[in-house]
Parts: sequence; structure tokens; C-alpha cells
Amino acid sequence: MAVLQQKLDLTEARIASMAAVDGGWSAPARADALTRLRSQGLPHARDEYWKYTKPESLTSVEVSPADVFESDEAPVFGDRDRLKIVFVDGVFDADASDDLSLEGITIDRLADAHDIHWAKDIYGVLETNGQTPVERPLAALNTAFATDGVLIHVTGKPSKPVSLIYRHEKTNSDAMLHHVIKVDAGAEMTLLENGPAAARFNKVMEVDVADTGALHHIRLQGRDHERRAATHIFARLGAQSVFKSFTLTVNGVMTRNEAVIELTGDDAVAHVAGACMGDGAFHHDDTVFVTHDAQNCESRQVFKKVLRNGATGVFQGKILVKPDAQKTDGYQISQSLLLDDDSQFLAKPELEIYADDVACSHGSTSGAIDEEGLFYLRARGVPRGLAEDLLTIAFIAEAVQEVEDESLQEEIVARVEAWLARRRA
Repeated sequence: MAVLQQKLDLTEARIASMAAVDGGWSAPARADALTRLRSQGLPHARDEYWKYTKPESLTSVEVSPADVFESDEAPVFGDRDRLKIVFVDGVFDADASDDLSLEGITIDRLADAHDIHWAKDIYGVLETNGQTPVERPLAALNTAFATDGVLIHVTGKPSKPVSLIYRHEKTNSDAMLHHVIKVDAGAEMTLLENGPAAARFNKVMEVDVADTGALHHIRLQGRDHERRAATHIFARLGAQSVFKSFTLTVNGVMTRNEAVIELTGDDAVAHVAGACMGDGAFHHDDTVFVTHDAQNCESRQVFKKVLRNGATGVFQGKILVKPDAQKTDGYQISQSLLLDDDSQFLAKPELEIYADDVACSHGSTSGAIDEEGLFYLRARGVPRGLAEDLLTIAFIAEAVQEVEDESLQEEIVARVEAWLARRRA
């Protein structure tokens, strides 16, 4: 009872610190989210799905400051033809962004959308669905109070990807973004995300993919050492649709990436993958929940974590197969490479199956660098540091290969190589 009261007291304090939002068409969804938030309370370390990750830095009223991190690296995706949409500390920057017009797609700002808008049928709806059976109060907080984001309606096959770029300029910024993406039947788009968004960042993305539609999502959470972030993807897939998401995370004090995927149409495909490179005061949590609610669907969860100098990695992944979801193909793997004895990997893989004609598997391993492989490379004249880097890249390869675009695979590997080279210097 004392823990519940602590949660509710913190929740009310956090709500009181937030600015009221004139939601217009989104007002009913925001009011419902606020009611749910007050009922649930913000997450606590004793909550089952937060026992591996301390939520205090994401829930407190005060924001822990984060110095603005300057990087001499080339911009992520900088050589790629893309439509750039820039947010600075959670606020859309029109001057830094491209014209939002592109064939096969329409883009609006959440802050500017008119009252009669297609997003009204999605905003907060998928997030609400994703609150069962596991409560996700940080997502409800976002739905209630997010003031900016993009609403993307994909009606065809745009000629270039949409690139969401996040920039951090204030040391104590507390940003919330809420994106809604609707992919029509037969339409297809690639969405890129990158950049340190704020000192503390809470993001929700709701994705509705219609029959035969496809969305490819690639996210690089970059070199901002003091970032604290909670991100949520809520996706609903129709028949013969495809949703594939990959995230590379490099550093950051605390990152929790949640993905809640529901396959509602036959022959749908959902792949969620990620790799992280953590050093020192680094805590990275991937929490995934995939529900199969249709026949002959495929899902894959592939996560690789490279940890050193006391870094911590967490994976919580579940596959739920409902009674009518026959011929389900569900695959889940989570693995960590511990580069010293001080780092740790905490895993909780789960299967819950109510159909009898399925092929589901999960596995989780944790270990050190492959000594035989290291000996093989050293025997052929490869310096130890470089040999360890090559084995590390080989370790994360299965996750990176979930990205269909080979040029994007190459860019991701290049970022990993740069991280490893900095650690070797």
C-alpha cells in the first residue's frame, strides 16, 4: 500500500508540473490517457516490468541536467537523399527542416493539425491497446501531454525516406514527442530517426499498417553520453503487411526502448531488432511484447548488446500467441557480449502460446569474447584490439542484417566501428 501511495503521489506531482495542452481533436484521447495515468501511477522499481531498470530519472519532477555533447563525426544518414524533419529539444524547427511535401505521403505537425484529421482514429488508440496486459504509464503520460510530433499518412511509395532528426541544445530540456504513422494498403515507406533529443526524452510512435502495406524503421540513438530516454512503439499490422524496426544505441546514461506489436491480419510480418554499445555508466533496456492474433504470421526479435566497464543491458521480450493464431512463426533471441567482469546482462524471455500449430522459439546467452576466434585472428597477425573489434562486429551482425537496405547496414556498421575505434584509442 505504501508503494502504491508513493506512485500516486509522484504521479500527481509530475502532472502538476506539466503544462496543460489544448488538444483540440486529440482532447478526448488526452483526457482518457490522463485518467489511466492517475489510475496506474508512474512506474516504480517494484513493478514487475521495471525490476531491472530504475525509473526514477524518467519519472521525477526535476530533470537531471545533461551537457550538450559536441561531435566531430559526419552527420548520421548525411549522404542519403531524404526528407529531413528537425526537432530541437522536442520542438519542430521549420528553418532546419525540408519542405514537407513529397509524393506518396502527407505530413502534418501534431501542433498544427486541424480538428477533422485522420490521426484522430489512431492517436492514443494503439497506445491504449498496448496497455494490456502490461501497464505502460510513461506512454500514457506522453499521450496526455505531448505537444509536438509528426502525423504521417503514407498513400504510395515515396521516392526517399523520411528522416526525423533530434537535436539537444538545452542542458535541462524535458521533451515529449508523439508521432502517428498510417500506411495505406499497398503503400511503403522508410523512416529514419537519429540524434540526442533532450536531457530527458519521452517519445511515443503509433504505427497503423494496413493490408499489404510496409514500414521500415531504422533508428540510431547516438553519442550523447548523458541522455535519459524512454521510447515506445505501438504497431498494428493488417493482412500481408510488414513492419521492420532496427535500433542502434551508443552510450547514454539510461535508455528504455519499448515495442508493442500486434499482428491482426493473416500473413503479417513483424521484425524488431536492436544492437547497443555501452560503456561505463550505461543502462540499456529493450522491452518487447508481440501478440499474434491472426494465422500464418511471422515475428522476429533479435537483440545484441556489447557491454564494458560496468555497463548494464536488459532484455524483456514476450511472444503471445492467441488461440486462433495457427501456423505462427515466432523467433526471439537476446545475447550479450561482456567485455569485462564488471558488466551485466539481465534477460527475461517469455512465450505464452494458446495455439497448437506453431513454431516458436526463444533463447538468451551471455558471454565473453570468443577466445578461439581471437586466437585465430592473432595467429594471422591481426593486432589484439582490432581482432576484438572484428569479433564484436561479427557478434552484432545478426541484428544488423534485419535491416533490408544494405547501404543502411553499411552505415550502421561504420558507426559501430567508429565507437570501437574511439574505445581503442
